[in-house]
Amino acid sequence: MKLIYPIALTKIKGIGPKTARHIIDQGHDLADLFAYSKKDLMQILGIREPIAEAIYNKSYMPACEKELAFIEKHQIQALWLEDENYPDRLRQCEDAPLVVYYKGNQPLNSAKVISIVGTRHSTYYGQKICEDLLDAMNCTKDTLIVSGLAYGIDALAHRNALKNNIPTVAVLGHGLDRIYPASHRELATKMLDQGGLLTEFTSNTLPERSNFPMRNRIIAGMADVTIVVEAAIKGGALITAEIANSYNRDVCAFPGAVYEKSSEGTNYLIKTNRAHMIRGLQDLEYLMNWEISTKAVDQQLSLPLTLTKDQQLLFTLIQQKGQLEIDHMIDLTKWPQSKLALILLELEMQSLIQALPGKRYKTIGQTEIQKN
Repeated sequence: MKLIYPIALTKIKGIGPKTARHIIDQGHDLADLFAYSKKDLMQILGIREPIAEAIYNKSYMPACEKELAFIEKHQIQALWLEDENYPDRLRQCEDAPLVVYYKGNQPLNSAKVISIVGTRHSTYYGQKICEDLLDAMNCTKDTLIVSGLAYGIDALAHRNALKNNIPTVAVLGHGLDRIYPASHRELATKMLDQGGLLTEFTSNTLPERSNFPMRNRIIAGMADVTIVVEAAIKGGALITAEIANSYNRDVCAFPGAVYEKSSEGTNYLIKTNRAHMIRGLQDLEYLMNWEISTKAVDQQLSLPLTLTKDQQLLFTLIQQKGQLEIDHMIDLTKWPQSKLALILLELEMQSLIQALPGKRYKTIGQTEIQKN
């Protein structure tokens, strides 16, 4: 099928992603669609007269031909909904764009796709979270980081992904003939070697305010999980989280200080059960049932730790058994359940053990324990 037809469908006023999806799902060949008479369009597809007239008069075709020339000149991929390389997770969303334009070298269907979003006015706390999270990810495989190239957390996510050799893709709220904000042009250029730039908007589309909620649905739809690092109570990050929830995708948020405006949004998401609270990569991998990455853990546990006698005993028991259920711990230690729960929590807070389904625990990494 000629690429001009799906592009043309996006140019017709009155046809949005859902209507376009409806037309495709009826099994009609797009080439035939543009050959139908106005009457056939109304009778066969049930399209309203103004839209049928818009399709039939083909006034949009010169713009489509110009767009084709633009993407060919700049080596841009135009991926339409049924293409093999179209983002699979996005395809599952009922309002997925019919066509996305992509310039880059990273496949969009990695085993793990993670969207990271947050405030444009990040604090040191948010910046540190973002840096530490992506530093820990540099040992993970087949992972793609998605964000929106905006000021603050978005740009930090892209930069730290590049630093750790993790592919990263920016979803834009405008055409690929420009970069917004312009100050991120150098960052965007670097991403072309280790990821790419993606948009549903054709060239000459300005970064208008109304485009960014549409951009946010792609950020949410492309990913297995959306992570909100730091966010105020209003803003694009919370919109993205809400969209991700509507797609039945996982949402995670880092908690923040109760008096910080920059953490009001993340705390609200956690409080209202719109997001899982996480503290780092281990929490994320546990939530998503992904294989636990050990590099960051081993680095964290390389220094000697001083444990109490009870903490040392329980840690050693779990380590010797590989995994241990709570009931078995009680049999071995003869401790009351309240004492056991406290010591388990203390070991978890030191990232020495990890809770597993079925009330089981296992040790994490290796460490040298000093007797207290």
